Amino acid sequence: MINVNLPQNNSIIKCKINKFKKKFKNLLFFSLAISFHILADEKHLEDDYHDEFESIYVNNITNTVWENQIVEKNFYDSPYKISLFSPQNGENIDRLWSQTQSVFAYGLGVTAILYVVPESFSNWDKEGDDFIKWGENVKAGPLWDRDEPLVNWLGHPYFGSIYYQVARKSGYRQWDAFFYSFLMSTFYWEYGVEAIAEPPSIQDLVITPLLGWALGEWAFNQEQFIRQNGGKVWGSDIVGGTILTLLDPIDSLGRGINNLLGHEVIRAGSGNISMNDVNINNGEGTQYYVHLNIAYTFGSGKNYSSSQAPSYYKKTDDPIDYSIVGFSYGIGFIDLDPYWKIDDGLTTEYSLGMYLSRSFSTRVSYAKVKLTDINTSNDINYENYSINAQYYFNTDEHIRPFITVGIGEMLRERDNEKKVFQVNLGTGLHFKITNNIAIQTDIRHYYSPRANTSENAVALNIVYRLGKGEWY
Repeated sequence: MINVNLPQNNSIIKCKINKFKKKFKNLLFFSLAISFHILADEKHLEDDYHDEFESIYVNNITNTVWENQIVEKNFYDSPYKISLFSPQNGENIDRLWSQTQSVFAYGLGVTAILYVVPESFSNWDKEGDDFIKWGENVKAGPLWDRDEPLVNWLGHPYFGSIYYQVARKSGYRQWDAFFYSFLMSTFYWEYGVEAIAEPPSIQDLVITPLLGWALGEWAFNQEQFIRQNGGKVWGSDIVGGTILTLLDPIDSLGRGINNLLGHEVIRAGSGNISMNDVNINNGEGTQYYVHLNIAYTFGSGKNYSSSQAPSYYKKTDDPIDYSIVGFSYGIGFIDLDPYWKIDDGLTTEYSLGMYLSRSFSTRVSYAKVKLTDINTSNDINYENYSINAQYYFNTDEHIRPFITVGIGEMLRERDNEKKVFQVNLGTGLHFKITNNIAIQTDIRHYYSPRANTSENAVALNIVYRLGKGEWY
């Protein structure tokens, strides 16, 4: 494991001992993850490992991609069907399962080592408090987190793209690869490993698989273009190799080591990014850390050789690709219930979601603004997020009325103790300008059953669809 800590100030001088313990702990985590995975596969290592490995780490796309497979004529009659667990068109489920084992072995190694090391080293209460904390975090979440935008909008999509490419490079189509990324980022990471430290994050549950889909598909295609060109970019092997490494560095590093040594030294890799506050100076202050964790499992050591790059694939008529992902930005106005004694005001609006058909979409929406407390004249941080579904009418036309319904929370002062649950219902108008761009306006009524309050909001947003947009 490589653990990179990026402090935001110089106060860590007094924490050298803790840093050493963390580094040593990370080394043990890596070792246990390796041991667990090797033991799990020992029984079939001699007979099957070489053939299995040839489909895992070769210096190109590791098996026939979905677009080159023969698909039944009626497959797209139900375009959202999931083939992840029952491959019927040549998908390589053995490779997918092997990679998944590697990721889970790392997570189990982390948990196991925390249990066996001394409490003074791990801060793990043998009475099971850490498990209780995991349960409390799961119960408390998901919450709207306060991570830096760089982590939320770049770090998490990057590792979502890593999960995505595991399935995509195993011969699955985009929808299955997205579903795999969703399962891994949600249940392995947000509700698994990371829930030991903090409650699951609403943004991460959405951003990681959705933007990971778009980033992963882009990287997948760029890698194929480069390999089709013999691994060169601008006529240079060095530039080509560098870009291939940046597109999927964890996977590329493992292949590179195997190519260099001519043996299967690295079997598979995984990674994640997280951030948290760490107490320093005996609890008198906190230090903000960004953690980049990368883990590898060792291979069998057998001879390794790369194969030739495959022919580039042809596009398909699959209606489900990352073009269904869209985000919006705009302005709104919030009319608050008098109960809150806060002035009304203009809000900034954001959303990210999936436009599953001309008739239906679902997305997470977020609004924020600084308002004025009527009693004190102080600024109040107002936030509102909701998970919404929209149903559109007049779907054959560019102008489409719609209704929307959703659930969410209103937050004040970024304080989870001052949030209230809300349901909302509204109506709006969607105007398609191009396949990628639309304008949307709506009016929504929010109601809180607990506080018995009502709010009204209007918004005007520009919607952008990724990829080829609304082409169906």
